Amino acid sequence: MNWIFLQGKEWFQNLSRSLTTPLFYIGDNHLSISAIVRLILLGVAVLIIARAIGEGIKRLLLTRMGLDRGNREAIASVIIYIIAILGILIVLQRAGIDLRTITVLAGVLGIGLGFGLQNLASNFISGLTLLFEQPIKVGDFIEVDNLLGTVENISIRSTIVRTLDGIFVIVPNIKFVENNIINWSYKDPKSRLHMPVGVAYGSDPLLVTEALLAAARAETSVLNRPSPKVWFKGFGDSSLDFELLVWIDHPQDSDIIQSSLNFLIEHELTQQDIVIPFPQRDLWLKNPQDLSTLFNSSIFTNNSENKVFSQNGVFCEQKHSSFQQTKKSALKSPNNWTLRDLLRRVTYFESLTDLKLRKLIEYGYRQLFPQGQIIFRENDVGDSFYIILSGAIEVISEKTGKYIATLHEGEFFGEMSLLLGSPRTATVKTIEDSILFVIEKHDLQRLLEESPSLATDISRKLCERRQALQELGLLDRSSSENTPFTRIRNRIQTLFGI
Repeated sequence: MNWIFLQGKEWFQNLSRSLTTPLFYIGDNHLSISAIVRLILLGVAVLIIARAIGEGIKRLLLTRMGLDRGNREAIASVIIYIIAILGILIVLQRAGIDLRTITVLAGVLGIGLGFGLQNLASNFISGLTLLFEQPIKVGDFIEVDNLLGTVENISIRSTIVRTLDGIFVIVPNIKFVENNIINWSYKDPKSRLHMPVGVAYGSDPLLVTEALLAAARAETSVLNRPSPKVWFKGFGDSSLDFELLVWIDHPQDSDIIQSSLNFLIEHELTQQDIVIPFPQRDLWLKNPQDLSTLFNSSIFTNNSENKVFSQNGVFCEQKHSSFQQTKKSALKSPNNWTLRDLLRRVTYFESLTDLKLRKLIEYGYRQLFPQGQIIFRENDVGDSFYIILSGAIEVISEKTGKYIATLHEGEFFGEMSLLLGSPRTATVKTIEDSILFVIEKHDLQRLLEESPSLATDISRKLCERRQALQELGLLDRSSSENTPFTRIRNRIQTLFGI
């Protein structure tokens, strides 16, 4: 036992000597393994303290001073670097290391490393330039090397840019010094969008101008000042070329705004019966007589289904009117209903324009429910409503034990509890595989924010639906009588924050 104790004591003494044995000398001081470990731990502690102080100053002082995000981040970064450098110098001084010897050593190492680490040194100097000159700041929307994104962080070596697709890209700082950078947020974030539009020859330029300006004013992201403009750019091969110019103050949303403007422009041109042309091409035939003789038997036919004729070498086909009527009627059959047709069947949305319906279609989504699946139960929280695209569902009341109804394609359900914030009044399950179009609360809220008058129409329809549910015994008469139109409207406005 004593031998084991003596062996352990000897091992510990050897370990202690190895940790305290000088590895090398800096001036009159030596550094051992334990001294190096202590210096590293103290350096890490200094860095943590410096970052904590910088973040505290940014959050408690700079934010209250009203500085923007870019200036706060730049000032906080400089403070962190200064505190870290001073703290490390103090740690070295307290360790007994002569800073003059370190200066000489750093100069010698700097000459050697400078040639091998030119790129790193360039990025370091560029990072300091970005922090002090601030040509770009955190939060700016920039474009560098065909990369569009928002600056999330600027460090000594690199800058982190978040693209429009949510991807974080690490860009070396030297890129921002050597290349031309587009800073959409520099000083004034306002920028102008150019929307080229071509219309058919013969269109009234005044009507085109009116339609384009109406589309621009219908887009809420377009600024009223400076006001939108329409330029007549010239005469194209097959179109009159116009350009709509609008100003925005959120350049990071330019793609979204341009898409919305294109929808609005198409709608306004359709309302004014203005045609968007396609390229016209002339076909010249060298021997039309020979072709006429060759196809004479098949060209000049006349029956109840088709009429095909030739005029100036161009062949045309004309369908019988009864075929067109059959095609139109087929489009109106339930199997061929579009989402727009189905939404039009919903009483709350029957008065919406095509543009509002397009946004509602963007907000909703399709979901498959297998046969026998319960969509929601009675007394569940109502956070969405549904439109049946295919299949069938059954509505039952568990409270009364009654079968209520079977709903099929084109019908809808679940809107009462969603719009009033009340529990579900019945249980709904599928009786066959069904595809439903689902609209959730937050998506409906965006639509109501864009169309405040829709809340009034919905409130009126809800009064009628509540009365029908009361007659079925699913609602108390007292609750229906005490919920007039104005109260329903106020509740919807409060629930959706409109």
